[in-house]
Amino acid sequence: MQAELNLTISLAYPGFVLEVQEVLALSGVTALFGPSGSGKTSLLRVIAGLETGAKGNISFGREQWLNSDTKRFVPPHQRSVGYVFQDARLFGHHSVAGNLAFAAKRSRAPTTLQDEVVQALDLGPLLTRRTAGLSGGERQRVALGRALLTQPRLLLLDEPLAALDQRRKADILPYLHAITRRFALPTLYVSHAIDEVAQLADHMAVMDAGCIIAKGPTAQMMERLDLQPLTGRFEAGVLLQARVLAHDTHFQLTRLDLDGQTLTMPMLEHLAPGDEVRVRIRARDVALATQRPEGLSIRNMLSGVVADVSEDPSTAFAEVLVDTGGARLRARITREACSDLALKPGAPVFALVKSVSFDRRGLAESGDGLPASVAP
Repeated sequence: MQAELNLTISLAYPGFVLEVQEVLALSGVTALFGPSGSGKTSLLRVIAGLETGAKGNISFGREQWLNSDTKRFVPPHQRSVGYVFQDARLFGHHSVAGNLAFAAKRSRAPTTLQDEVVQALDLGPLLTRRTAGLSGGERQRVALGRALLTQPRLLLLDEPLAALDQRRKADILPYLHAITRRFALPTLYVSHAIDEVAQLADHMAVMDAGCIIAKGPTAQMMERLDLQPLTGRFEAGVLLQARVLAHDTHFQLTRLDLDGQTLTMPMLEHLAPGDEVRVRIRARDVALATQRPEGLSIRNMLSGVVADVSEDPSTAFAEVLVDTGGARLRARITREACSDLALKPGAPVFALVKSVSFDRRGLAESGDGLPASVAP
């Protein structure tokens, strides 16, 4: 499902102004990404109708929700959106079943949809429990179910994982990925965590100082060296689409095809040969060589050419973008190494990625972050 969200809005707070003029063609998950205070949540609240001080125009498809010139303002409950807050905001006096029933009754959701939501979010074992006794991840699953049962045309998720620890994030991320695909709902997902965006988002709109400064497919946005101050040097990296070639059960490894080159990683038993997988590789997990090294424990050596180099004179580091023949990797190396290796656009190189840097939990990510998602 795709819908067009037209935004020409302004909202002023003391010391901060939100100014957005964008047309967002929404399909799948679009992340509103940026540092704290960039205006992500404020924009989401304006779209939901929770900020009555907003001025301008908002339309979603054929529905006009705001027009300051004609004084049109559609209240939140009449906008076809489902909103999930950071703190879940469940009804404490109801059981899980009661929370879901409240939403289903208001929207007249059919029993088939109610059953599908319970199944998709694995809520069956929780239905009789009071919400006060649920874990943070369980609460967010119930909040997601309640939002889905309002039968929205647009799903708004306001940092739903921000209050969860890493383990609980890892538990709920697969549910988020699954429901946005299963129910084919265009989704706006607010986050300042690049690992969540890498896992979930098909598209990114990068925000800073109350404005959207860049937008596009997530993989392209993560490649852009000019956005590194916002995406973060430590977590900077790329997203790659690969295909499972085979499993090596003796060494417990999975071989992936990346545009004719092979990546090796700890075994992903739930995947079969031919399955597509989204792989996230962080720039700090990639080393470069101008000749193919020998006698190394590193298994992943991808040949390519330098596509771009961005040096930061205020630090010791440089970012190098490497084209491997269809895919692109980023490497964060010292400026001294960049100079010694004479790395310039067009220079042939080998990109070295440690196989152990791919997360065994698995769905394929470099480093110690959360796993990226298997593509549908």
